Amino acid sequence: MPLRLSAFLLGLYLLPLIAQADPQSFDLDGPSISVRVDRAGTTLPISEVANLRPGDRLWVHPELPDHQSAHFLLIVAFLRGSTNPPPEKWFTRTELWSKKVRDEGIFVTVPDEAEQALIFLAPETGGDFNTLRSAVRGRPGSFVRAVQDLNQASLDRGRLDTFLEAIRKTSENEPSQLKEVSVLLSRSLGIRLEDDCLKKPIEEQASCLTQKGGDLILSDGHSQSVVGALTSGAPADLISQVSATPFAVGYFSPYVGAIVDLARILDSLHTAQYQYIPALTLPRKDELALKLNSPPSFHNPKSVIVVALPALKKEDAPLLRRVDANLSTCIQKKPLVLAIEGAPLVFSTGLAHDMVLRVEDKAGKAIDLPVTADAVRGGFIVNTAALTTAKLDASSAETFKGTLLGHWGFESFTGPTFELQQASPAKWTMVTTETSGLMAGSAHTLHLESSGAACVDHVSLKSEEGKELSAQWRVSKANEVEVTIPVESAKNGGVLTLDIKQAGMAHDEQIPLRLYGEPAQLTLFTIIPGDAHGILHGTHLNDVESVELGGTKFARPEEKTSAETGTPTDELELAASGESATASFQPGVKLVARAKLNDGRTLDVAALIESPRPRVKLLSKAVEFGAASGSSAIHLANESELPQDGRLSFSIKSEMPAAFARDEKVEISTVDYSFHMLLSIDNGSLILQDQQTVVGRFDPAKSFGSSAFGQLRFRPVNGRGVNGDWEPLAILVRVPSLTELDCPDDATQHCVLKGTNLFLLSAIATDPQFSNTASVPAGFVATTIDVPHPVGGTLYVKLRDDPSDINTASLPPVIHGAPPATAGPAPLKLQTSDLSEPH
Repeated sequence: MPLRLSAFLLGLYLLPLIAQADPQSFDLDGPSISVRVDRAGTTLPISEVANLRPGDRLWVHPELPDHQSAHFLLIVAFLRGSTNPPPEKWFTRTELWSKKVRDEGIFVTVPDEAEQALIFLAPETGGDFNTLRSAVRGRPGSFVRAVQDLNQASLDRGRLDTFLEAIRKTSENEPSQLKEVSVLLSRSLGIRLEDDCLKKPIEEQASCLTQKGGDLILSDGHSQSVVGALTSGAPADLISQVSATPFAVGYFSPYVGAIVDLARILDSLHTAQYQYIPALTLPRKDELALKLNSPPSFHNPKSVIVVALPALKKEDAPLLRRVDANLSTCIQKKPLVLAIEGAPLVFSTGLAHDMVLRVEDKAGKAIDLPVTADAVRGGFIVNTAALTTAKLDASSAETFKGTLLGHWGFESFTGPTFELQQASPAKWTMVTTETSGLMAGSAHTLHLESSGAACVDHVSLKSEEGKELSAQWRVSKANEVEVTIPVESAKNGGVLTLDIKQAGMAHDEQIPLRLYGEPAQLTLFTIIPGDAHGILHGTHLNDVESVELGGTKFARPEEKTSAETGTPTDELELAASGESATASFQPGVKLVARAKLNDGRTLDVAALIESPRPRVKLLSKAVEFGAASGSSAIHLANESELPQDGRLSFSIKSEMPAAFARDEKVEISTVDYSFHMLLSIDNGSLILQDQQTVVGRFDPAKSFGSSAFGQLRFRPVNGRGVNGDWEPLAILVRVPSLTELDCPDDATQHCVLKGTNLFLLSAIATDPQFSNTASVPAGFVATTIDVPHPVGGTLYVKLRDDPSDINTASLPPVIHGAPPATAGPAPLKLQTSDLSEPH
């Protein structure tokens, strides 16, 4: 069954003892005992002793206050297994009220065959020593198990205390670093975190980590835990019962299991004279600080404090592992951290001591750099002061090795070997596919490669204006740094700069990045053989600089409006490098063109070679005047002029292709493309005369209305929408109606011209040279106008829609008496009235 911890997430200062009394926690300070161990002439404080051996000489010194009133016995006892009672001489009785003992302590030698060692602190009473010794010899297995569980629980308690103290300090001093520190502490101390605490606001994380319930699993990675013992037999049954109590809430660890067993075992040793209470030991140098779960009693049954000493078995050195064996470590990092895992006791105890990192200089001389275990940083901190004068055998492209050495208790051991590197100027390269299309509005991950990756101290991202943007980075491989640019740092396009700082280097290295906006969406590039241009279809076409296809470059011409080109806004006309550059392209072939954008990017776009443009020849045309223009006094001089109320018939012959296809059309438009329409066989505006010749009929008033005028042009359009070239067709003019010319009998006087839509006139004269002229001003709306007296009844007029042609107006004048003489030239007399509707 899985073991889960009680209602505290990571710090259990309070853990239940399951007994008949209410559970209590180990929060009561007990007395301290100083212990040192001498082995073969080497003396270590108890905090650095991993195990005892027969022949070890123990110095034990109780740290009781001078005013201690209750008399205690200190009994050092040794056991030799659960089924082999120890001899009576393995019990050493010491009266702690003795001045000599208080001043000097006692010395005890570990006997041969001993397997466990423990200390009892018992109140003085009649038969105390014999009673206690008899209890131990009578049930040695219970005390063997108690020693094992006390050792395990003490080690686990030390790990929890280390974690909680680090969380407290970080919360007080650097709360923003709490998440990072918690993760490193979890790795260092073998504690599994629940992510919910780290997802909370910073100000709530510490409280959650130290108080709120959740998962915490301790695995020391070195010594044998009690998990197996707690998951079988009677202890498992006990755990099942405890899991239903409000104190445990169904969460367990080896720590909880050890306490559960201690409560059961020591409670079973209860007698009328003595009860045994466990003490957790928290070593600090040569001092064992005791933590009790209940206050000692000096009334029967009196309390005997049980203190476990290190086991008498060989303790193998911890199996330290590099966190990432594939990464190098930069020797110039401040602080220089050797990241390790797999040995929580290295960080929570002093069992690993006198640790060094051994490197060699160029002469092969060993240099020992002191190291200190630091759970908060997740490894060993190296003191590199000795390297300031050393000459290491390394260059910018090479690494050198350093090996971790030290002692585990009395035994020396060798830890992992680290690849070390010195900082040097580095050349950084990036994967082209990662940097060629960095888009604004998206997160991006980049991989920077260099031999100096291990020495990178910091990577920052700056905008074009120098503002620092958010970015995350990590050394992902031996020669690679991974940089993540979040969405919020990539909102806008432009030039970004990665600033890379290496430890030990005076200058940072900068790498420019181009962040692009939304690219053009290119759908098709069409070419018609013989054209001096191609047509690009898509969106954001203003971003396109040129297109290359088959060695032919199509460049962006001078900007033209869609009205000028007669093309929609989602098309772009690109000029070929030569007028005949497209003649060799074969119709129907599908190719891939490469478009170059203004920002330097290139995009592939499908290319289609169309059929040649349709080409027609205008054979003839005829103008039919309408009722108004046909009866007008104005006679049009240019046969190409088409009255607005008239009708145009024209015939064309197909030259490309040889026959005029039934789905082919003819488009007619004004020059500015503000008016345009399609004539087709289907709607009856085109009639086939034969396979090559077609007759078209065009009614401008019906198709364009009364506001169209000026040059008209036409072009063929084949069934796939490919246009031919524009050709001139006619000049659309609007003709005013002249109704009467009222003149005096004096030929030197002006006449009055009457009519409708006179604003369609530009000028009126009596001669073709327009030497005697009356101009019609812009905005003229009257129905009469003063004009020069004509000779023989003929006026010469220019239409506003086609002022380049001179037309005649035949309107016999109505003669009447001369008007009163006026001084000076005759003024232009205007009469205002409403305009009549044009014909």
